[in-house]
Amino acid sequence: MLNSQVAYSIFKQRLIVYSGVIVTRVKRRNRWHQRIPGQIYLWLAILIFGASSAITRKLTEIGAHNLIGDRNPISLCNVLFVGNLCALIVLIAIYWRQWNKTTLQQLSKRDWFSLTVVAILSGALAPGLIFQALAITGVNNVILIGRLEPPLTLALSVWLLRERVNRWEIIGAIAAFVGVSLTILLQPPSVPMMSMGVLNLGLGEVLAAIGSIAVAVSTIIGKKYLSQIPLGIYSIFRTALGTVIFFLIALTLYGKEHFIDVFSPFLWQWMLVYGAVIVVLGQSFWLKGLRDSTVSTASLIGSFTPIVGIVAAFLILNEAPTMAQYIGGGLILIGIFLSQIANLRHSSRKFASRKLSSTPAEQEVETHMGFKGI
Repeated sequence: MLNSQVAYSIFKQRLIVYSGVIVTRVKRRNRWHQRIPGQIYLWLAILIFGASSAITRKLTEIGAHNLIGDRNPISLCNVLFVGNLCALIVLIAIYWRQWNKTTLQQLSKRDWFSLTVVAILSGALAPGLIFQALAITGVNNVILIGRLEPPLTLALSVWLLRERVNRWEIIGAIAAFVGVSLTILLQPPSVPMMSMGVLNLGLGEVLAAIGSIAVAVSTIIGKKYLSQIPLGIYSIFRTALGTVIFFLIALTLYGKEHFIDVFSPFLWQWMLVYGAVIVVLGQSFWLKGLRDSTVSTASLIGSFTPIVGIVAAFLILNEAPTMAQYIGGGLILIGIFLSQIANLRHSSRKFASRKLSSTPAEQEVETHMGFKGI
């Protein structure tokens, strides 16, 4: 009996020691985690988001070499649909507390209508067009033409919202717009083409441009009507409704057979990688970084997304920029640089010096980023 008591006492003491060691290590890890600057998380997110277009194209190429019958199981529609579902799960896990009865009752019919329009434009139409553009034109074209969004958003903000801008923003927007135009117009003839009067433009380039216009319009609607909407409600509603609408549009255009392989084990094998990296890690790093950074900092870091995208296209797809892309991309980078000068010189403007916690601030940052892969 005595030996049992001694053994129990020794076991109890060791358990207390081990528990203390574990608690100490957890506290140290939490303190280390808290010391990581928000900018580090933003840069990690940008590396992931910038590579998303090249990764998406690579996945479809892998699917093309592993057909099910005559179908590609990793079609762009399947990637977008399943990727959005993964994104929705992440957003719900982060923002579910905002979806409470009190908050929802404060939203008016106009708020819900505006949310619906934004979800259609930026949650369904724009991603669908951009993914279709990825199927028929180069990744670099989609990335560079996507830079049409910032100057268009700026022009609409001045015209419709009467926002005041400085000359650096104007010059930067003009440079970016000219760069996008040259990227489209200097492209060599490709198939499929789209005739627009005397111009023959690549269909992929046109779809990417329309997608950018849709995002710009949704950003203006968000700035004007959704300034008081909590970010969690905006993000979850846009992703959920956008996914449903995209699914219904694809069913109408292509038929129910279009999603016949959506539960394919081969698709989900690769979508777990896509979802884990692009959606879970990318979104988690991005949201964590935004919480610990100002909008001006996030906007500056986000502006490097197209550069990362072009480098990723070369490394992953061996897609080197063409002369048209060098010329147009150079002007676009000059436009981005001038726009960031404007941000730094006017860091006290409406959202620049604040932490990101509202829908307009989120859109302010995403305008400088472009497509994030979902």
